[in-house]
Amino acid sequence: MSGGWLIIAGLGPGADALVTPEVSLALADATDVVGYIPYVARIAPREGLHLHASDNRVERERAAHALGLAQAGRRVVVVSSGDPGVFAMAAAVFEAVETGPRGWRNLDIRVLPGITAMLAAAARAGAPLGHDFCAINLSDNLKPWALIETRLRLAVQADFAMAFYNPRSRARPEGFARALDVLRAVCADTRPVIFARAVSTPDETLRVVPLPEARPEMADMRTMVIVGSSQTRVLARGRGRGPWVYTPRSAP
Repeated sequence: MSGGWLIIAGLGPGADALVTPEVSLALADATDVVGYIPYVARIAPREGLHLHASDNRVERERAAHALGLAQAGRRVVVVSSGDPGVFAMAAAVFEAVETGPRGWRNLDIRVLPGITAMLAAAARAGAPLGHDFCAINLSDNLKPWALIETRLRLAVQADFAMAFYNPRSRARPEGFARALDVLRAVCADTRPVIFARAVSTPDETLRVVPLPEARPEMADMRTMVIVGSSQTRVLARGRGRGPWVYTPRSAP
């Protein structure tokens, strides 16, 4: 078999309507789809398509498997949720390429963007990322907690709005509580905190609370947490609907 390639694609935050046409075309042309179990489960089976689902925390092994398939001439799509370049499989694939067989560097490897959870959650809330912002992964699986805490403190001092990925899991129930403690120690205001869970799916919920009222149990692994800057505004809406949250484009 000849003409193999590898595409690293983002499936968006959950709804099929938020998968880009470019990604849909790649999936339609693929012979193999490789990814984490729940992401591969989103791909409809069809004749000639081989689905390779694997567990969490084996990203490098998954990447090497996909690269080997592409080198053998298969048309491979590695799927991630959201955008593959944001705390997802694109970096894992290139890590494997850097340390793997020299021939992998000759492969046709492409990254197709997707709508990441941060942007989907921000859109639901209004425009909380309307000015400078940063994204921080609160998982300490691949980096020490001390580095996370340093970045949190510096982000508050720089007055960024912040988007938190992987805030809390059963394996790490204490991490988000520690993050909230750091935030409250550095800033004493009531900036809004957005808890956007399962955005674009039937399980979607959106909750906005001031920082002093934020609690660890308000988040889980399906939750994107966005913390506003000192300039972020909360606008009340009528008809019993939740507020809009936005950060002005200018800074004083």
